[in-house]
Amino acid sequence: MTDTQLPSVSREWHLTARPVGWPKPEDFALVEAEIPQPAEGQILVRNKYLSVDPYMRGRMSAAKSYAAPYELGKVMQGGAVGEVVASRAEGIEAGDHVLHFLGWREYAVVDAKQAVKVDPQAAPLSAYLGVLGMTGLTAYAGLLRTASFKEGDSVFVSGAAGAVGSQVGQIARLKGASRVIGSAGSDEKVKLLVEEYGFDAAFNYKNGPVSEQLREAAPDGVDVYFDNVGGDHLEAAIGRLNRDGRVAVCGMISVYNNTEPAPGPRNLARLIQTRGRIQGFLVGDHYDLQPQFVQEVGPWVASGELKYRETLVEGIENNLEAFFGVLRGDNIGKMIVKL
Repeated sequence: MTDTQLPSVSREWHLTARPVGWPKPEDFALVEAEIPQPAEGQILVRNKYLSVDPYMRGRMSAAKSYAAPYELGKVMQGGAVGEVVASRAEGIEAGDHVLHFLGWREYAVVDAKQAVKVDPQAAPLSAYLGVLGMTGLTAYAGLLRTASFKEGDSVFVSGAAGAVGSQVGQIARLKGASRVIGSAGSDEKVKLLVEEYGFDAAFNYKNGPVSEQLREAAPDGVDVYFDNVGGDHLEAAIGRLNRDGRVAVCGMISVYNNTEPAPGPRNLARLIQTRGRIQGFLVGDHYDLQPQFVQEVGPWVASGELKYRETLVEGIENNLEAFFGVLRGDNIGKMIVKL
């Protein structure tokens, strides 16, 4: 059954040129495309919320990576949650709400097996793109599995006011960290980390050398560093690692737009004396934790023990500006586009 009030066209964002350094508006185009009808096993979704994330910058490059590059002249992809307006798939009906990965557009025809039904009564729809979605699972898997967090650990998180970082710090606190430290890019964000998210200490990395500020915030060192930034943050964290310290590398937003290779940490020899380890991870390798994650984190969100923020930008026409905002660090919490 199809909604007779549907428009005939959907607006969608295409990548028209591969960005060099910082992406520019002229590397993209907002175009109109005819809305196709779903085939057998497919659903037509009116997207309500779209996700923009730092990893998307990597997909704009032709370089080989863990995800296929966006194709030039084609619509881009990303997390989205929306309402089903037509279905030719068993188990999903018009009126249901689903999470899927055909964002950057107003309407999407999605293979039903690539969509996950979500309950708008259990949590706001936008939460399924952030605190209860991929960014939440990223925080959970990276901290507990990759970094092998245990009660009593001292934890340092960079990009701590972002969607992933803010959740890492709060999960660590709820699970008994001895100290939780965060870095962020403004005094407003630092205040948020301490006063709302319950971090023990936080600092604005723009106010002075990260190594000096971290030494002051973590006088007894750190056992776990959750890296969203790379660069001087990674070097500083290695310098403060305790014996058997662990570094989970989630992202390195400080180098995503570099046109020259970034210098590596100059103090890797410390890993020998601390017996430390650095391990990168991708959330896609940890979807087996999804049921456990929802079971444990869902009640924290519902009770208010785990707080989250969203930065909402309205309108598909502003999708690109929202993405640029993520790269600049404009967002507090998850950056989401509301259609």
